[in-house]
Amino acid sequence: MKLNKLLQEYYLSYDFNNLRDETKVQYKYFLDVAINTEVGTAKTLGSINFSDITTKIAKLCYEKWCEKGIHMANHVMSVTRIIFNYAIHMEYTEVNPFSNIKRRTPQPRKVVWTKQDVKKFLDLAYSDFKYRNIGLIVQMAYEWCQRLGDMRTLTWDCLDLDKQKAHITQSKRRAEVFLPISDGLNSMLKSQQEDFGFQKYVAPRPKPRRGLYEPYSLTKLPFIGRQLMSMAGLSEELRLSDLRRTGTTEMVDAGVSMGNIMSVTGHANPQSVKPYMKNTFQSANVALNLRKNLTD
Repeated sequence: MKLNKLLQEYYLSYDFNNLRDETKVQYKYFLDVAINTEVGTAKTLGSINFSDITTKIAKLCYEKWCEKGIHMANHVMSVTRIIFNYAIHMEYTEVNPFSNIKRRTPQPRKVVWTKQDVKKFLDLAYSDFKYRNIGLIVQMAYEWCQRLGDMRTLTWDCLDLDKQKAHITQSKRRAEVFLPISDGLNSMLKSQQEDFGFQKYVAPRPKPRRGLYEPYSLTKLPFIGRQLMSMAGLSEELRLSDLRRTGTTEMVDAGVSMGNIMSVTGHANPQSVKPYMKNTFQSANVALNLRKNLTD
């Protein structure tokens, strides 16, 4: 059985259909990357009998995926492993060729946006209706220190605009966070509700597809975001995914306690917050002034 056919069966299985809708979309995206990986001449991974896929082929595929980024490669490999485990459980094969492939560890990013960077991006995005929803996703991710994916799929039932409160269940670890909505953001959301409140997503793609409004895809959001960053004259080093780190770093700089930071970010362990933190002059200045006030 070719890997493509195995995927068709997996998509009809209870294992797949018991997943959350957002997880299904992510699995299909990463598996599409996997099966379209070129292996040898005029072949793709999906066109090979999965019983003929060796550890060597698996390793070569992983190396190609790493060219798209180590985070991407690790996601693709994780989901591909799940497919082969499914094949093992169905007794189609006895071996998972991806099980012994060692993952690379990506270097932690420390890049943050300046307030001026954020302002330039939002000014540009909000100046054109077709980019307004991108701007709103970015503003929510930055102000609330949340993941772009959760803002991309945020629904109106998570927001109480009258009380200016948001209740978000994060997709990654199902952590719940309860967040205030600032006056400026609340004003934008009320305007947004007038235009898009008839459907469930807060910031969907502005044009419907087959009559339905859908969230931006995993690839479309960063693609348009990169276009806007270039148009705004922002550094090529910046990514939209850095906004969560940026907001968290600003809280550290402001002297916010670790417990309060975790109540915003949704982390259950202080160690998990460390990748979002960096040493800055402002943070050191706050710490030393607090120490001076306590010891004087």
